[in-house]
Amino acid sequence: MDFMKILTVVLLVCFFALMIGVGVYSRRRATDVNGFVLGGRSVGPWLTAFAFGTSYFSAVIFVGYAGQFGWNFGLSSTWAGLGNAFIGSLLAWNILGRRTRVMTQHFDAKTMPDFFGKRFGSKTLKIVASIIVFIFLIPYTASLYNGLSSLFGLVFEIPYWVVILVMAVLTGVYVIFGGYMATAINDFIQGIIMLFGISAVIISVLVQNGGLVAAMKTLSTIEGDAGWAGAYSSFLGPDPLALLFVVILTSLGTWGLPQMVGKFYAIKSEKDIHKGTVISTFFAIVVAGGCYFLGGFGRLYADAGVVYNATTGKPLFDTIVPAMLATLPDIVIAIVIVLVLSASMSTLSSLVLTSSSTFTLDVIKPAFKKGLTDKQQVFIMRLFIVFFIAISAVIAVIKDSHPSVTFIAQMMGVSWGALAGAFLAPFLYSLYSKKVTKASAAVCFVWGCGIAIFQMVVTLAKLPVADFGPFFGYIFKSSINSGVVAMVGGLVIVPIVSLFTKKPDEKVIEEAFHSYDKTIVVKAKDSLGDDEEEAKSAK
Repeated sequence: MDFMKILTVVLLVCFFALMIGVGVYSRRRATDVNGFVLGGRSVGPWLTAFAFGTSYFSAVIFVGYAGQFGWNFGLSSTWAGLGNAFIGSLLAWNILGRRTRVMTQHFDAKTMPDFFGKRFGSKTLKIVASIIVFIFLIPYTASLYNGLSSLFGLVFEIPYWVVILVMAVLTGVYVIFGGYMATAINDFIQGIIMLFGISAVIISVLVQNGGLVAAMKTLSTIEGDAGWAGAYSSFLGPDPLALLFVVILTSLGTWGLPQMVGKFYAIKSEKDIHKGTVISTFFAIVVAGGCYFLGGFGRLYADAGVVYNATTGKPLFDTIVPAMLATLPDIVIAIVIVLVLSASMSTLSSLVLTSSSTFTLDVIKPAFKKGLTDKQQVFIMRLFIVFFIAISAVIAVIKDSHPSVTFIAQMMGVSWGALAGAFLAPFLYSLYSKKVTKASAAVCFVWGCGIAIFQMVVTLAKLPVADFGPFFGYIFKSSINSGVVAMVGGLVIVPIVSLFTKKPDEKVIEEAFHSYDKTIVVKAKDSLGDDEEEAKSAK
């Protein structure tokens, strides 16, 4: 154990020193708003792809979701990881990447609320979107600390608040110093750690259980909650419908999250989009697919340290993965500690940068009639980074020390659904359609947040929604189901409301889509020029 402590400390010290060093190095790129928030819109494919992936996957997926969904669905939970890769990454890059980069640069929009304001010609929409981001990103940020205490408990006997404090301070330092560029570079480094770390853990767990075939054979004999042997090693698992909801929420939801979409704002060039798509998808297959695949073997460790709720008898999901790791070699545990910190810090840095830039540029700056200089805006953003990190850390400590305060836990659970439900549909449609109206976006904001808040009320007050029928009972059974309804419902609501509400201003629309009509000359090696030859023949 002493050796493991020493090894872990050495790795952590090297890791933290590298993170801070990158922050100091990137400081010269963070002197103005464009550099601090978007890295000057000149970030290459590797940094952008890894920034996208590491913002996507935090300790929540490795410890919480892998444990929870692996326990509930077995190896079929791997579908969630593959959905994250092909829907949340591959399709997101192909459908949103190029158009987001072009239109946001044309508008000089640096945040999602700013995009809504300029795309629909509405300051009200911008302010409302900013408030939604402010309210729901904070609890989402606080959730990133989940699972850290149980993992650090494998090596160190230190209070949980110390772990939170160290992570919060060090993340704050490099984000404050270097802004988006420091975050992107560190995301790349942290992403490399995550790729190698998850691979090492999977190999170790399989070896410990006699290999892949032997582990699956043992898993196939477990009946568990499903009531039939083989459920947790089957193709679709014991509950395919519930699994489908998980896949949709965790995959499609990224299309409407400000901190995820914001990565497309900073892409440097066309070729970077193609490279970034491939890199990001590969990263998601390994990390997300690997995490859920690993969690699928959780029931093999039911008697090896998994903690059960004294009242319900159900496992506490954050203890499942740590129980799997407890018997692994010291070097693997030390790597996992750094892996989980990497995942948490990368997502934390992205969230606080998104929150601070949104609140500064979309709420604080417009309040000053005389305007603010770039230096003043960057200074205010740095202050808000400190504020957001501090408040998220305090919320995490309160939640851990006062488990009876269920309001915090529920806020964390509904944050993803609220943000994606409110923003996904109006953002997606506004990139492609000239018919989307300001009213439809406003209705979708109300719809997404309304569903999420009602879900929280149902859970806290234990309302008997099942009495209204099996449909309502299933939808509000969990924040996962209601989150999916919020997102998919928005995709239906926006076009319908647009049919019956005031049409958008033609000048605003032409201004928005003019960016797509700009003619760009490329070299023959980048295009065969078929259209050009056909045009000459037609003449």
